[in-house]
Amino acid sequence: MMCCASCGTAQVDDIKLKTCTACKSVRYCSVTCQKERRSQHKRACKKRAAELHDEILFRQPESSHKGDCPICCLPISLEKTKSTLMSCCSKIICNGCVFSNDMRIYQQSLEPTCPFCRQLDPKSKDEGEKNIMKRAKANDPVAMFQMSLRRCRSGDYDGSLAYAKKAAELGDAEAHFQVATFYHEGECVEKDGKKESYHLEQAAIGGHPLARYNLGCEEQENDRMDRAMKHWIIAAALGHDGSLEPLKDSFKDGLLSKEDFAAALRAHQAAIDATKSPQREEAEKLEREIKLDESPAANGSKLGGEAGTGRALWIL
Repeated sequence: MMCCASCGTAQVDDIKLKTCTACKSVRYCSVTCQKERRSQHKRACKKRAAELHDEILFRQPESSHKGDCPICCLPISLEKTKSTLMSCCSKIICNGCVFSNDMRIYQQSLEPTCPFCRQLDPKSKDEGEKNIMKRAKANDPVAMFQMSLRRCRSGDYDGSLAYAKKAAELGDAEAHFQVATFYHEGECVEKDGKKESYHLEQAAIGGHPLARYNLGCEEQENDRMDRAMKHWIIAAALGHDGSLEPLKDSFKDGLLSKEDFAAALRAHQAAIDATKSPQREEAEKLEREIKLDESPAANGSKLGGEAGTGRALWIL
């Protein structure tokens, strides 16, 4: 039977005990009891809260922050050029599914549409931007983050931070990383290491490998190599190439065992292989052929102009 940690009152029908919000390990029947026991409970509470925080922080995410392609259900590659954000529905589609949809449209002589929601492609870049703005007004965190990027590129850092914070509140890992960058650089806000670390941790929990890598570097600067290596191992398992180098150095310095380093390499390769498919390889082959045909050596002129009309307005 559950009892109040201060006075020992048992939980019955007319008495409801409230759990300590920090450590989740003790219960109290009233605020008065909680305050009376605070001095005795404070140290154990802080220790348990830190343990709970680390359990969440060092849990391996099921996938990166990009998630899976909603059509083929395979993980989205971390490489920015291998997926496309659709401005109409804010879905990130792998290039393999975009390629398959384009082939269907070509073979059946159809109007160009989104591979996911089948909405007609925007006719211009401005129309694509209006789609993003429309979804941002509907509290779509992905669209809000895109608006943050647009404001940042135009020099409106206050507007960019505002959009990023809204998207972060809705759980967008990219937005958390963007906010952490603001607090690190001190753009339109004072530099704040605690807030930077908080948003980096939230981004890392959401599967953002670069945020995870940066947390590892912070731990390395604080001489906490055991925590740093945990971060890099998790990032490597998400397919992050940059985390392999510090793991390699840790192995050379004798800080990481041969078995753990080998396991990290295997996990990294497995994450890379999981993003491959015949459709995606065909799309990459076609892209290479198009680039070759459009190169200055092939057509005798320098490339210029827009690289799309809204479909690939923002490539993540």
